[in-house]
Amino acid sequence: MKTYDPQAMYSEWTSQLSNQNNWQEWMMPAKAFLEMPMRTMLKDLGAELDTATLSKLQSDYLQEFGGLWQNFLSSSPPVFDDKRFSSSEWHSQSTHSYTVSSYLLNARFLMSMADAVDAPEKVRQKIRFAVQQMIDAMSPANFLVSNPEAQLKLIESKGESLVKGISLMLADMQKGRISQTDESAFQIGKNVATTAGTVVFENKLFQIIQYSPLTTSVHQRPLLMVPPCINKFYILDLQPENSVVRYAIEQGHTVFLVSWANPDESMSDVTWSDYIEDGAIKAIHVVQKISKQEKINAFGFCVGGTIISTALAILGSRGENPISSLTLLTTLLDFSDTGILDVFIDEEQVAKRESSIGAGGLLPGRELASTFSSLRANDLVWNYVQKNYLKGEAPPPFDLLYWNADSTNLPGPMFCWYLRNAYLEDSLKIPNKLRVAGELLDLGKIDAPVFIYGSREDHIVPWQAAFASTFLLNPKRKNRNRFILGASGHIAGVVNPPAKKKRSYWMNAEICTESEKWMAGATEYAGSWWPEWASFLAEHAGKLIKAPTKAGSASYPPIEAAPGRYVAVRAE
Repeated sequence: MKTYDPQAMYSEWTSQLSNQNNWQEWMMPAKAFLEMPMRTMLKDLGAELDTATLSKLQSDYLQEFGGLWQNFLSSSPPVFDDKRFSSSEWHSQSTHSYTVSSYLLNARFLMSMADAVDAPEKVRQKIRFAVQQMIDAMSPANFLVSNPEAQLKLIESKGESLVKGISLMLADMQKGRISQTDESAFQIGKNVATTAGTVVFENKLFQIIQYSPLTTSVHQRPLLMVPPCINKFYILDLQPENSVVRYAIEQGHTVFLVSWANPDESMSDVTWSDYIEDGAIKAIHVVQKISKQEKINAFGFCVGGTIISTALAILGSRGENPISSLTLLTTLLDFSDTGILDVFIDEEQVAKRESSIGAGGLLPGRELASTFSSLRANDLVWNYVQKNYLKGEAPPPFDLLYWNADSTNLPGPMFCWYLRNAYLEDSLKIPNKLRVAGELLDLGKIDAPVFIYGSREDHIVPWQAAFASTFLLNPKRKNRNRFILGASGHIAGVVNPPAKKKRSYWMNAEICTESEKWMAGATEYAGSWWPEWASFLAEHAGKLIKAPTKAGSASYPPIEAAPGRYVAVRAE
């Protein structure tokens, strides 16, 4: 099975279309569809498109296109509703409005063809994704010759917008990525990742930050936060008003946080077991020793949740139970539903990764960032092509997008193990199938109440997949688990402070094996889910004691002020 690059397919397709001499033939993709690389893709993927279905789709298309053409000849303006074409310039001129209407018709036709393909669901998903990438790339809003907003800006600025756009594009070419924000407006430790604290431990994999208390009394048991290693920790500490870290401190918790190293060539041989043994398990033991507490509260976000859960299961196999509670935010333990990311995972692609970096090497952070951007191409790619390059508008400062551009590399062996055993083979949930850090892995060995959170519109960790952890963990005592569903997506759903009074969340005390059944019985509440988490955490954090006056201990003296050196290392 071959792997296809949507951008390469788009370039070849548009090249073929541009050679069409007849304007009407250019506007109708039926013939071009069969001549473009997609025909080869269907063949290579073992997919077919029934002749009768294709004929019906073509007939419907020609009928709709004929009606559109008749309206054009009679000067009857078409009506369309798409945020990419919401400005008056797209509606005020018939040429542009019919260009948009034709494009949207073509898009519907192509997606209908992709949906009609006779193939296994995973293959159909790959085809739909590739077609959607091409459709998004072909939007008339992406080209100066067909974008009336950019043309008007060009005229009004007397060409300055084009000059500025070319300048922004050349600068981005030097970076190797599209700028989504004014990166010069931010500095780590100055206006992002600003919560006061001290680095109290470091090894080659990570630093531990112990944050300064904000209350005179704190809960006896500390909180260890493990963020994802595929990006920087300060998504949990962007600004004081939307910092998960600061919120936990304000609730009277002594917070320790893992700040992962941004791997370079010296870490090219690091494995998944290293991240568990020398990463999460080491962090647990250090926090226990500094706090002098046998039990701590553990927290994992995204891949960080997978890492801390694996570590706790391994410790369970060794007879250790170091936690009084576990919090998992948008975390996959059951990988049977990985959403749109599934289009990138198959045996051929995983084997290719293994042959290139499985024995040593790095997965560049830039590649990960591009992959995630492609999942929402209109918002995270083409939107900035239009504004930055076509209109010459420099992007404004935005802390979240600054973080999004601050990529991290991954060690090849670690990444390949995770890709195969978790995403491809879905083996983490199977007791005793995998050996990690010298022990057989069984998530059932985690013995503590668990707070599980999913985001309803999450395209990276579908909420149903996050929900699946409720019956993987504490299998004999599921009533110890608590699931909350938040509105919005992977990041915005998590970073939703109560003071903003935004969005909503759903709760249902009944834990069942079917996510849709849970949702049917859930009640929606306005605002942030953070107070629900704070209540859960307080139940398991022990009595209140005097807040520590200094960070670390005799064995773990302060190293440097937060946020530390590791988070400042950029993948470039």
